[in-house]
Amino acid sequence: MPQTALNRRFSVAPMMAWTDRHCRMFHRTMTSQSVLYTEMVTTGALIYGDRDRYLSYNDGEHPVALQLGGSNPKELAECAKMAEDYGYDEVNLNVGCPSDRVQNNMIGACLMAHPTIVRDCLVEMQQAVGIPITVKHRLGIDDLDSDEHLHGFISTVKESGCKTFIIHARKAILDGLSPKDNRDIPPLQYERAYAIKQLNPELEVILNGGIKTLETSLEHLKYIDGVMVGREAYHNPYMLIDVDTVIYGNAPKDVLTRAQVLEAYFPYIEQQLSNGVALNHILRHLLGLFHGERGGKQFRRVISENAHKPGAGIDVLQLALEKLT
Repeated sequence: MPQTALNRRFSVAPMMAWTDRHCRMFHRTMTSQSVLYTEMVTTGALIYGDRDRYLSYNDGEHPVALQLGGSNPKELAECAKMAEDYGYDEVNLNVGCPSDRVQNNMIGACLMAHPTIVRDCLVEMQQAVGIPITVKHRLGIDDLDSDEHLHGFISTVKESGCKTFIIHARKAILDGLSPKDNRDIPPLQYERAYAIKQLNPELEVILNGGIKTLETSLEHLKYIDGVMVGREAYHNPYMLIDVDTVIYGNAPKDVLTRAQVLEAYFPYIEQQLSNGVALNHILRHLLGLFHGERGGKQFRRVISENAHKPGAGIDVLQLALEKLT
């Protein structure tokens, strides 16, 4: 059973090279209720690699979900069981990543063309564990982007019993666009995600793509069950400070300032440094904390120029903070 009850009204998206355990602990200093997702981990990395490296996390991250990449039902089931044994609260199947590297291994958005494979993967995963199994996908790929194809994909995949569909409300163009361009160039089509909820009221539908503010999130929540924010939460993390009150309706409390958020994160930084973690691996996730604030550029510069140096310690962060006064 999951260690933490999941309320996906707001979540922070899985983002490769960004949402590692240090990033997730930083985000957790600002929101206790958002669901946090790991970077995508492939089944091969877990089965043949150092699974502890990929699956270890901090107890304070809950509720936390592992995103898996793969297309072999047995392997995905094996890895979902690993995630459950490690205490993750959810496992999510990636059917949205457009990179060439994962396409060649039948991972990610290319699976939009193979809904029966996605269905069979989800069936095996759900049979292997007691925690929720969810799927994250696009509106379509290349020429397979009609409403007919999308609704057919949903209809087939939901036969698995999966109840939660996280929809990145763009198509992916696998032939000709880089992963970066696929996050910007294909137009957002939120109404098509809304329609999935209208046609499938029994499903939990989460909207992802281009969401930048909590006010916009509330507008989307009139039509769907939850929102997932990606790059904005990373580049401007202080937006998370009001999630628990604005999105979840918690009683208002004294809001931490940006500096107080950093102070709340200090013990974690010191603990990780004592465990031999390099300072830049932690502080790179903090660069956007003072986004748009006086001294913010100087704060970022001090960290960028010093955190990577051998033996860099907490004094680098203290020096960066001085630039804000």
